[in-house]
Amino acid sequence: MSSSLEQLKQFTTVVADTGDFQSIKEFKPQDATTNPSLLYSASQLPAYSHLVDDAVKYGKEKGKDVDEQVNKTMDKLAVNFGIEILKIIPGRVSTEIDARLSFDTDATIKKAHEIIQLYKDAGIDKERILIKIASTWEGIQAAKALEKEGIHCNLTLLFSLPQAILCAEAGVTLISPFVGRITDFYKARDKKDGYAAAEDPGVKSVQSIYNYYKQHGYKTIIMGASFRNVGQIQELAGCDFLTISPNLLEELHKSKNEVVKKLDPSNVKESPKQSFDEKSFRWALNDDEMAEVKLSEGIRKFAADIVKLESEIRKKLSA
Repeated sequence: MSSSLEQLKQFTTVVADTGDFQSIKEFKPQDATTNPSLLYSASQLPAYSHLVDDAVKYGKEKGKDVDEQVNKTMDKLAVNFGIEILKIIPGRVSTEIDARLSFDTDATIKKAHEIIQLYKDAGIDKERILIKIASTWEGIQAAKALEKEGIHCNLTLLFSLPQAILCAEAGVTLISPFVGRITDFYKARDKKDGYAAAEDPGVKSVQSIYNYYKQHGYKTIIMGASFRNVGQIQELAGCDFLTISPNLLEELHKSKNEVVKKLDPSNVKESPKQSFDEKSFRWALNDDEMAEVKLSEGIRKFAADIVKLESEIRKKLSA
């Protein structure tokens, strides 16, 4: 029997959740995703120092003062990693917008344009890029505008059906519901050691989004993310995309356990149509303690990693 990973690829597009090129080469995913945390970790490795050095050189040349140099370097570094990843994968790479812009629609759009231009300058078409934006009201409005320009977006830090519905109505290309972080919240709140995969609250959240999208004919791709174990992944076999960390890809690669298709667009349950304006969306998010907590926490954590990376960049700029 083929590996569990190869079986999974029959039902689902597998994406590598990493900035490590060797892992991407080994597991041959269709797409790859990065985020500030992954980028910070990868940038500390000697193997990628040339990408950092190139970005610092660019920042020094383009920035009028230190702050602008840092900003230019950060953008170029993210794009440098994206360019290298695109040499390995056949599909798209997700490049994330600064989490500190999560509540600023105009600044998010401006930053997306700058990132797309950097890729264009390197000869890479925008069709191969997903601009990764937090699923706040402001972020979703930015994505709506960008999609109308033909710039594809990946709406991340998504923890609830209202976020998913607003994204679909905005016509975004892809959403990333965070399975593991949802599970983490309920484990801590309810003082549980874990869940059977079929009862896992993170799994059930993605299942509800999948059910809603397929019933109502939305084209937005659902990409389950932030997995804690292979059981969660196997329970979502059949989801459009799943983005998986290298350690779990390795586990699936070594396993021969049977993977059964669990999600199928021809077998969805009745789910009433919903819509949200700004007021009702903000209330729905506020009314979901888990989604509200994990969204704000996720933004803070990504922002903290950006600040750490900026600190390293400042040292290199002054060297």
